[in-house]
Amino acid sequence: MKKWYLAGMLSLVFSLAVSAQSADQNKPERLEWFRDQGLGMFVHWSIDSQLGVIISHSLAGASDDYVDRFYHELPKTFDPTHFDPDAMARLAKVAGVRYMVFTTKHHNGFCMWDTKSTDFNIMKTPYGKDITKELFTSFRKQGIATGVYFSPDDFLWLHENGKQIQRLVPEVQPGVNPGLLARDQKQMTELMTRYGTVSMAFFDGEAKGLRDIVWKEQPDAVVTRGAIETPEQNVPGAPLKGAWEANMTMGTSWGYQPTSDVYKSDHDLLEILIHTRSRGGNLLLNVSPKPDGSLPVEQEDRLRTLGLWMFINGEAIYGTRPWVVTNEGDYWFTRSKDNKALYVIVDTPETWRRGRVRDFVLKTVRATTTTKASFLGQNDQVVEYAPKAHPQTTFEQQTDGLHVHAVRAQRLQDSDVWPYPSVIKLTDVEEAFVPPVVHTLPAVAGADGSFTLSGSWSGDASTPGAKVAFQYRIITGEDTKSRLHGWQGISSQPAEKPGTYRTMLPKLESGEVYEYRMVLQHPLLTLYGEEVTLPSR
Repeated sequence: MKKWYLAGMLSLVFSLAVSAQSADQNKPERLEWFRDQGLGMFVHWSIDSQLGVIISHSLAGASDDYVDRFYHELPKTFDPTHFDPDAMARLAKVAGVRYMVFTTKHHNGFCMWDTKSTDFNIMKTPYGKDITKELFTSFRKQGIATGVYFSPDDFLWLHENGKQIQRLVPEVQPGVNPGLLARDQKQMTELMTRYGTVSMAFFDGEAKGLRDIVWKEQPDAVVTRGAIETPEQNVPGAPLKGAWEANMTMGTSWGYQPTSDVYKSDHDLLEILIHTRSRGGNLLLNVSPKPDGSLPVEQEDRLRTLGLWMFINGEAIYGTRPWVVTNEGDYWFTRSKDNKALYVIVDTPETWRRGRVRDFVLKTVRATTTTKASFLGQNDQVVEYAPKAHPQTTFEQQTDGLHVHAVRAQRLQDSDVWPYPSVIKLTDVEEAFVPPVVHTLPAVAGADGSFTLSGSWSGDASTPGAKVAFQYRIITGEDTKSRLHGWQGISSQPAEKPGTYRTMLPKLESGEVYEYRMVLQHPLLTLYGEEVTLPSR
């Protein structure tokens, strides 16, 4: 299985960190607007793109010589002569993007706008133009909402003030460094008052003392990270409550890394989008401009494939909410927020050739007297060069579920093979299933270093064929919002009746931190419990 797919819900640590901050002042109606957007573009770009090095983090643990040259030499050579914000915005529009979030300042402290707070900014480079303003202007012309990524951590301020460059330790947080907080507040005030309407703000660090500036100066803005859940490099295993956003790279890197990035396939990215929306979240998909301002060809190509799919199937992504279940096997669901339409996203391993029939049964869906069925993108009347074909999408309610008959009729590529998911639209249908509820329970540590893992599931009735399994993964050194390691499974056991189930986890590697969850393998779908951190040993 793919690592991104195996990732589960956010860690308890991050949930507690969010709740510990001041009360969320996002307007409910704006959160609903945000949930409707579906797809955003994250833009990670800074002066270290010139080196093809990880954005900002190379400064942590770096020698004095490296740090000095980073801050004094890189600004002198940053001149993105092929930067075309209008072209980037047009590409985003074609790709189906509804909002954009730009790294105005990453952890390294370099400001990609005309700031008065520091000379370490874009105006002091050979380029000498306000990139934030240029991007915001171009994306707004395309009707795309604009947002600010801002790092409260500032490695330049730490360096200037004789502090060790690092993150996520108390002594470097703005809350205990009045000078850093004052600089952050000045910068955030500039961004919120000089660049027109800002629709969202993403704080990659301590948001206290900063997000209130957003709500004061831009009361309709949605604060994402810093107020709502924003899993990074993973998609939760179950729908999260309310508005949330998954942040994902196209490859393995956030910033431009020309030789070390390993890209996800087009199909992987579509699956990530579909799974995120089926669980009620937005996908903020990252791009990383090259030092000359252009996008890597691998990223542009994937955006155009995404654009084709969204041009046909965007109705199943925008303005949708979760169905009673996320999926029945390879059939994934979203529904319109007025509950009038259910979208069945068919993502089976075998490709669906043009002119071929698919018949499948949905167990969680029941037809009504007014139900209709259609195939997004096609008129269900014509298969080109096959005048005798009858590609009508039909259905029949039977005792074992809703039987759907569909034909892929539209020609989208020179080949008759369409390798991506297809979408069937059903209107006026009812729920025919109440899913079980799964919980992960606290683990018990044994004297020998092993653990007893526990979880439970509850439901209205026994379920023949149901099984329970447990999964665990390393989270040592992870940012609380990020999960890079895949899950490892422990063999399943029969679990046909609701109740509590346990298993033994042998002694794990010393010095590592782990989390685990229970998994219910129901005959219709797989359900996940919460992620729980294993007790320290």
